[in-house]
Amino acid sequence: MRAAFSPYFAKMILMRFVPATAACLLTLFAGLAIAQPVPPTPVDPSAAAASASTAPQNAPSVDSVVDSTAAAVTGNASTRTQTLRDLGIDYEITLRGIHGNAGVSFGVRTDELVNAAQLHLRYSFSPALLPELSHLKVTVNGVTVATLPTPAADAGKQLTADIAIDPRVVSDYNQINLELIGHYTRDCEDPDHTSLWANIDSASTLSLTTTPVPLANNLALLPVPFFDPHDARRLELHFHFPQRPDLATLQAAGIVSSWFGSLAGYRGAVFPVSTGALPAAGNTVVLATPDTLPAELAGQGGVPEVRGPTLAVVTHPSDPNAKLLLVLGRNAEELARAATALVLRAPLAGAVAQVGDVSMPDPRKPYDAPNWVSAERPTYFRDLVDRPERLNVTGYQPDLIRVGLQLPPDLFVWRSDGIPVNLKYRYTVPDEDNKSALNVNVDDTFVTTLPLNGRPYAQSLPAQWMRNLGARGAMPIEQSLKLPTGAFSANNQLRFHFFFDRPQADACKNTFPDVSGAIDPDSSIDVSRFHHYMAMPNLAAFGNAGFPFTRLADLSESAIVLPDNPSESDFSNVLTVLGKFGAATGFPTLRVALTNAAEARQRYADRDLLLMGSASSQPLLREWKDVLPVSEAANGRRFRLSDWLIDKLPGFLSFDARRTDLPTTAEVTVRPQADDVLIMGFESPLQSGRSVVALQADDPGNLASLFEAWADPELLAKIQGSVVLLQQKKVTSLAGNQTYYVGHLPLPTWLRWYFSNHPVWLALTVIGLCLLLALTARVLLRMHSAIRLREGRRQ
Repeated sequence: MRAAFSPYFAKMILMRFVPATAACLLTLFAGLAIAQPVPPTPVDPSAAAASASTAPQNAPSVDSVVDSTAAAVTGNASTRTQTLRDLGIDYEITLRGIHGNAGVSFGVRTDELVNAAQLHLRYSFSPALLPELSHLKVTVNGVTVATLPTPAADAGKQLTADIAIDPRVVSDYNQINLELIGHYTRDCEDPDHTSLWANIDSASTLSLTTTPVPLANNLALLPVPFFDPHDARRLELHFHFPQRPDLATLQAAGIVSSWFGSLAGYRGAVFPVSTGALPAAGNTVVLATPDTLPAELAGQGGVPEVRGPTLAVVTHPSDPNAKLLLVLGRNAEELARAATALVLRAPLAGAVAQVGDVSMPDPRKPYDAPNWVSAERPTYFRDLVDRPERLNVTGYQPDLIRVGLQLPPDLFVWRSDGIPVNLKYRYTVPDEDNKSALNVNVDDTFVTTLPLNGRPYAQSLPAQWMRNLGARGAMPIEQSLKLPTGAFSANNQLRFHFFFDRPQADACKNTFPDVSGAIDPDSSIDVSRFHHYMAMPNLAAFGNAGFPFTRLADLSESAIVLPDNPSESDFSNVLTVLGKFGAATGFPTLRVALTNAAEARQRYADRDLLLMGSASSQPLLREWKDVLPVSEAANGRRFRLSDWLIDKLPGFLSFDARRTDLPTTAEVTVRPQADDVLIMGFESPLQSGRSVVALQADDPGNLASLFEAWADPELLAKIQGSVVLLQQKKVTSLAGNQTYYVGHLPLPTWLRWYFSNHPVWLALTVIGLCLLLALTARVLLRMHSAIRLREGRRQ
């Protein structure tokens, strides 16, 4: 039998094995051919510039992202650790119910490869959980990486667990999901029982070990790697000037830094500055002319010949894992043109781009910053969120829907019944009326509760009858709201919480229909009917929104006054402040003026001024010492807080202004320290109605503590009034009575508002008007009497 069938088997083996072997060999040879390194093709800078000026800015291909000439990933691995608070979870996560869950997002930079990842979890769980039926489940991008048991011996304790994450499941955007599978009884249980809980501490950490990945020199990748949207850390980007920059060159750098600041947004950004030698490592922006191009770049390939405004990306000569963004020109005017083309997102591709004519955008109008709620028309929610899916939630215990609101800081909301919102929302309509509701908050301030019964909410009984006549469950529900004005500041968050009441179920039935809710992107908020008028100085508006400088997003009515002999720290402070303004408005500061004290008096008296320096380095602080709210005394700094009785009231009402038991001028003396930072706001002595904000520090490097305070919500909330003293992370805010107003009100509104705040003047005005009317009536009656007497004599 075996001998008879062997030819047949041999034939079958040959028919199946030979073609398969041939196919494998062909595939192997093809793969070897593709894997052979291709020698790099020399690039003509002029050709690259020509192609860059015409190529559309499409998403770069994979080959254009990774440097094809690099044989392997270079550089040593490094580890960074971030807490959940650093990742945006600034509260303790509580998982409730039989399937409570919460998500944490994190990103990985484009120019790095994750070698290892570990989640160090700090958690606790309810003592009521049954160990054999309950556990904590941790997933990353949908892949389970750990299940943590809930032994009874550890219940209620603060526990820790180190969870290794397979780097193969980590991508650019990632989601860690923490889920509680909880049961407290083997019999029938309530899915929302209060004993079903687990807490995740915000001090839990995520550690990533990464290796740098070299990227191609391609302008189409911008802003990567200088700013990477995947990276949630504060942006720290170096700026380099081969020699000490003049103010025009620094202004061109400020355009670039404000753009990077707008991209960084909530992360914050600082921009250290160096002159002379190029920084030894790290991504760096270099502004240079042909005469000042760094010597380290003189012989490096890819550095273009500067024949006009030019942009280029080259590899750092001493750090192969870093890039240099070259902003080049033959003079300061060409540097500004190159910077403007960069921030306006001109189509760029290749390593080098020659910039042609740049059309400056029209000057901005007041309050039209891209990040702000429009002051001229209703603003739709789709314009206030980065991704529409953030407006959707699912499940019986959904997370909050958050909508950021950046309002113009000077909205005049006096005696307003609220800010109108036209809210549209959708949800799964319950089969019968229950306690399901939509709760609306502004930050932590409660606004209203809307029942989820398939109909709009009406307060009056007739309106409820009318709405009950309509079809139940017609979506979207449209509801008009009034947000309370007292809860608003420059930066707020509108929060929506869908609460779905579980239906009553039969015994031991724990499955329920899926529910979901959504805020419609066509919902809108309208502040266009409000006037703009505000008491100044107001350093809270400056700290939160850069006001009054950001009233025009391009800062065309603002000037920054530097010391006469600025240092590298002063240059860095200017770029960081402009980055702060860019983050507030979402637009680069194309028209801000950088100047010194002498030029500020002559050319920029009609602008809002930001002073930088100390009493010894800034001439204007010395010249205006009589109008400053803070004066230097022999034993410290003297804060003049109140001159109300002497200067504001008529003399006959201030009958005893020099009383010693009730002084009319309160003064506080503070002993200065070496690292003090003083912020002062006051009306410009050069022109009434214009504002001055002074950032004063004996050492300009101390302003770094101010930038840290800007990034800390708790410290930022304490920056108020007209004077702020920052001493070793302690913020002291003082409010003086040197008050002036900016903005405009119609005359009838202004009169109503003014007299409501000055009842004495209202009484005097009424008395004066009564006397005037009486005098007018007396004159008219005497004239009428004289006329009648003359007519009587004629008869």
